Formats: sequence, C-alpha cells, structure tokens
Amino acid sequence: MLKIAMVGAWHVHAGGYANQINNSGNAKVTCVWDNDLERGEKFADEFSCTFFEDYDELLSSDIDAVAVCTSTDIHREIIIKAAKAKKHIFTEKVLALTNEDAAAIAEAVKENGVKFVISYSHIPGNAVQKVKEIVSSGKLGKVTYARMRNTHSGSVDCWLPEHFYNLKECGGGAMIDLGAHPMYILPWLLGRPESVSSVFTEITGHGVEDNAVSVLRFRNGAIGVSETGFVSRSDRNGIEVSGTDGFIRQTGNEVYAAFKSEDNEWKKLEVEEKNMPSPLTYFLGVLSGDEDKNLYNIDDAVLLTEIMVAAYKSHKERREVNL
Repeated sequence: MLKIAMVGAWHVHAGGYANQINNSGNAKVTCVWDNDLERGEKFADEFSCTFFEDYDELLSSDIDAVAVCTSTDIHREIIIKAAKAKKHIFTEKVLALTNEDAAAIAEAVKENGVKFVISYSHIPGNAVQKVKEIVSSGKLGKVTYARMRNTHSGSVDCWLPEHFYNLKECGGGAMIDLGAHPMYILPWLLGRPESVSSVFTEITGHGVEDNAVSVLRFRNGAIGVSETGFVSRSDRNGIEVSGTDGFIRQTGNEVYAAFKSEDNEWKKLEVEEKNMPSPLTYFLGVLSGDEDKNLYNIDDAVLLTEIMVAAYKSHKERREVNL
C-alpha cells in the first residue's frame, strides 16, 4: 500500500484528491502538512490521518510520495524539498509563478530521479481525446486555428474561495487558475507557441482578473485562443479546431465535425470510451509500475509556467510577448 502525504489543503481539489487516493485500492493518505495550523488539523481530522506541523518532519517519515495542494507561490520550496527527500511528486497546476522557479523545480526533479505528474485533468476526457485523434490524423489538413473556452460563475455566484483572489498566493486570477486548462490543451494540440497576447478585465472587484483571453501564435501560422473567466453562467465550454480541410467542435461529451473529404457536411462523431486514467490515478499507477508513458511530465509543466508568465506580461505591458 502506497503511503501518500497531502502537502497543503489550500487548494479546492485537495479533499477530492484525498478521497481518490483512499478509494484507489493501492494507496492511502497517511498524513498532511499545511502552513495554516487550523486548516491542516481540520483536514487531518476529516481524513483520519496524521498532521505534521513541521514539513521537514513529514518528509523524513516513511511516505512514498506527496500530493502538493499548497498555494502556488510556495511550490518552489515545497516541491524542491520533496524531490531532495526522494519523495515522488503529484502537484496541482500551475507549477510555479516564475520561469526561474519552474526551471529550479525541474532541475531538482530530474537530478533526484523522482516521479513527477502535474494535474492536467482535461486531457483524459473521451471527447477531448477524440479532438486530439482527429487533429493528429491530418484529416483537418493544415491546422490554422484552435480555441478553448473554460469558464464558470464562481465570482458572480460567490462560491469561489476568497483565497483564490489572493494575488500573492495565486499569481493572478481567472487565467492562471481556470485558464491553465486551455493553456496546456492548446500546446498539446498545436505544439509550442511562439508568442502570447492577452486582454484581462476585472468585473467583480476582487483585485485580480475574472474575465480573460489570451491569443497564442504558433510557428506554422496557427492561432490558439484561450478564453476563461469566473463570471460566466450556463456557458458552453469546449474546444474548436479549424484546418484547411475541416473543422471540429467539442462540447461536453459530444464532438461534431465537417470535413472537405466528406462534402463539408456536419455530423456527430462517435466518441469512444478510452477509460484513460485521471492524472492522479496515472500517478499512482506510475508508482506501482503499472504505467510507463511519459504523460503530464515536468517539461510540460515548465512550458505551462512559461506561457502563463508571457500571458501576464502581455496584459501588463499591453503588447505581444515572445516565449
């Protein structure tokens, strides 16, 4: 049985991850650390595990791995310490708030030979996998445009935790949180972007952007659009990809397409049940030796940070920023 430490209960997904670990059949949350004593003790009580007030003491215990759910601003210190302690690492996105911190984390992970997985939770979706399959098949011809919209009503309906608006802890608002998903999906579909241009606005007065768009330019001339926000209700989130020979649209579990080779007629595509593991399930599989694919890896995590840094710099300086 794998022993997993929850490192931080700050993130809204921490409890869900703990339940997933405990229900996996091959792992258990045995302890937790948090830099907020009350929050950490509450989490330990809820999940019947040991609370460590001292992070170094937790790393000296017999745990196999850590699941990092702290605020992003302390990821560098937390993750590097875990790597040096030879503990395998699962982390919430984004990896870090600066390129320098991301590079330092990557160096520690590689030097210490620990397993690393970042939570890119949209990738395993069956419909999203169908989009990737079509893009990779060449059926769209030369891909010219991709767009992903990922929004919710957390700010207008007042259910998002207040600390998700903390600029120091989060590094920003909607784009660095919810917008992280389009920012890793677009490169997954189109490759490494060359530049980013951003427009962010603030609707609900929390001090960070809650309505945001970034445009990514790719070497082959393709354009990617990342749309996000905390101020949209009943939105039809999803992915669109256009090419010289076709167009594909994903919303929820449905995928529609039109191809030049099929008289440009719109049709609903069959979406196969691929049963790909979630990033956390994949991570546990890696630790157990059941998974050996290089998914959700440290280099992908570094790229997401680089894109985010460029996106925020673009908004601040009101210009296109090269990566």
